Amino acid sequence: MEYTFIAAFIAYMLAMIAIGWFVSRKQTSGEDFLLGGRSLPLLLTLGTTVATMVGTGSSMGAVGFAYLNGWAGTLYGIGGAVGILLLAWLFAPVRKLKFMTMSEELSYYVGAHPYIKNVIACIIYIASIGWLGAHILGGGMYLAWLTGLDATTAKLLIALSFTIYVVIGGYTAVVWTDSIQALILFTGFILMAIFSIDHVGGWQAMLDAQPEGNVSFFALDKIGVLPAISLALAILVGILATPSFRQRIYSGRDVSTIRKSFIYSGLIYLAFSIIPAIIGMSAYAMNSELDNAAFAFPHIALNVMPTALGVLIIIAGISATLSSASSDAIAAVSVVLRDLYRLFTGAMPSADRVVWLSRISLVFTIGIALLFALASDNIISYITKMIAILMSGLCVCGLLGRFWPRYNWQGAIATLVAGMTTASVISVNVSWNDYWGNPVIPAICCASFVGIVVSLLTKKSMVSNEQALALLAKERAEMEVQVADQVEGTAKGSNEITEEQTS
Repeated sequence: MEYTFIAAFIAYMLAMIAIGWFVSRKQTSGEDFLLGGRSLPLLLTLGTTVATMVGTGSSMGAVGFAYLNGWAGTLYGIGGAVGILLLAWLFAPVRKLKFMTMSEELSYYVGAHPYIKNVIACIIYIASIGWLGAHILGGGMYLAWLTGLDATTAKLLIALSFTIYVVIGGYTAVVWTDSIQALILFTGFILMAIFSIDHVGGWQAMLDAQPEGNVSFFALDKIGVLPAISLALAILVGILATPSFRQRIYSGRDVSTIRKSFIYSGLIYLAFSIIPAIIGMSAYAMNSELDNAAFAFPHIALNVMPTALGVLIIIAGISATLSSASSDAIAAVSVVLRDLYRLFTGAMPSADRVVWLSRISLVFTIGIALLFALASDNIISYITKMIAILMSGLCVCGLLGRFWPRYNWQGAIATLVAGMTTASVISVNVSWNDYWGNPVIPAICCASFVGIVVSLLTKKSMVSNEQALALLAKERAEMEVQVADQVEGTAKGSNEITEEQTS
């Protein structure tokens, strides 16, 4: 079985690499590599969004959480579904403004202030590394359990696998492989739930095996109302503030396409939310003494599924990890090329170097995320703490900036600092963290309050939305301008030579 799983993994990765190469052969610019030419149709946007949502958290995190807490495992899906529906309603219209990164968008709300763009770019890059680490962590644990590899080797293989096809194909490869992976993982997860229920003796047998609190409404009797709300809200905040979901907005064909794909994704994900809970609870009914709840998912694959379907399950689990990881990797590199490069060099990269620099940045970014993943083994704790500390402030910045004209750059800085500080304080205090479930609720409240107060106490921004948009557009255009200047200079030089020869 172990050799079968390893062979299936290798064959699957070779197929993804081939697809990534094939669909990206006609890329001609950095915008093609990082945003797919801003022309993704409905089906591709839907496929890549769904695949990113049903990622490591749903396969390893939510199943493991349901193994310990029963129906509370559905909270992950509910929070994610509400988050993507809100994103469709509140932020899909920003596609018309042609942003390239989330740091561009958030700085636009406060007059395109460079402090905000640079600070948020750094935060987004760190957050993307955090997400990447979670995907490598979950995929590595999953692969290690199934194949018998040690955890370090498995994490290295997961990181290497998606690095190759993203480096080759960029964003176009990501959306195509995501769409294929979405079909595989949905099929695999649904079959897994059906077989696991049958294996434990049916629906009622699965429920009878659970601790009493686990089968209460959303397992509120087990985890408490406030921690349940905190978990769902943490996932919701993650959707609203995660750069990879904004990338779907910036790369979509138009507002209507993006909004439809997000609405369909949210409804599909809402219906899907019960599947991880069923798998986790079935795993508990089979074996209530697993050393690590994160192994509940592969435990089903090894002990319940026939060999042929077991191979499909391993592919589904790997698809969940790779689809999310590749999306976060490309979002991180977009920030590097669009924002951080200018921050550290004072200029935008020339268009003829963007693809090359993007590939170098991908390898560097994934390498950093791998180092973080090697030092952790708890996915849900990793994700919720990272979201609360790094992303609560980003979420509040986006909401206040989008809907409150009085918001300014001083308020945005205060929002970010207050959100991170509050989340960090709650995280290190065990009793406070246990009370709230995770730091996201107090972090959002403090970030909102401080941001509003500081904005009201400081001077209103005098830069209009039109001026801010023009400033950002001018920076983006520098890539093309540099190349145009080079071409013009070459042509001018050729003309001078021709004149001399004529003389």
